Amino acid sequence: MAEQKAKQFLEQSPAEDAAAYARNYKAHHEGITPRESIIAYDQWATYDQDLNNDRYRGPVLAAEAVAPFFPVERESKLIMDVACGTGRVAEELRKLGFHKMHGLDPSSGMLQKARLKNLYEKDFCYYVDSKRLPIDDDVYDCVVVAGGFGEGHIPTAGLKEIARIVRPGGLVCIVMRQEYLDHVAEYKGRLEPTMKEMESAELWKMVSKTVVPRYSFDNDGVVFKFVVC
Repeated sequence: MAEQKAKQFLEQSPAEDAAAYARNYKAHHEGITPRESIIAYDQWATYDQDLNNDRYRGPVLAAEAVAPFFPVERESKLIMDVACGTGRVAEELRKLGFHKMHGLDPSSGMLQKARLKNLYEKDFCYYVDSKRLPIDDDVYDCVVVAGGFGEGHIPTAGLKEIARIVRPGGLVCIVMRQEYLDHVAEYKGRLEPTMKEMESAELWKMVSKTVVPRYSFDNDGVVFKFVVC
C-alpha cells in the first residue's frame, strides 16, 4: 500500500516535490528497521528544505496543539521534543512563547543540525522504546512527538516511556500520519488499544483525537493529546 502510494505521488508531482518525497520515503519505507531509519536521517542533508512547512505541517500542527494547554507562563514550561530532528517543532513553539526545551532524537546527524539553531537547553541521542531513558520520572510539563511514529520509528512499547517522564497534569501530544494506524504493522491493532489500556490503568487520560488535513505532503494526519495522571 505505502509503496504503491509513494510511486503514484512520485509520478504525478512536480520534480522538486517528488524528490523531497523520495528522500522522506527513504527514511519511512515499509519494512525499514530502526537502524536503517537512523542512517537515512543521518544522511539526509536537505531535511529542512525538503520538509518545509508547505510539504510537512507536523511542526506547526504540533505547536498549535500544545499552546492552548498552556495559556499562561509558557516561558517557564519545560518541554521535551521527542524525535526532534533538526528542531522544527521547537522553532514553532518558540514563536508561541515557549523557551525551555529539551530535544531527543536517535539520529546524531539530525541533532547536530538542531544544535546549530540553539533551541534546546539539553539534548539526548536515544531511540525511544520500552527501555528506560536516562531521564527521571515526572520531569516535563509536556512531551511533544511530531513525526516520531512511522515505519522503523517509535514502537508501541515506547508510549509508556513517553508518559513516564511527564509530570502528573502534564501533556503528551503525538502528531502522526493517520494512515499509519492501519498500514504500519507495528501499530495496526496495537497503538490505539495500548493508548486505551494506559487510560484504563490511569497512566493518562485522552483529551482529544483530531484528524488534520495535509499533515505531510497530501497525507492527512492525526493529533492525539493526553493528560498524564
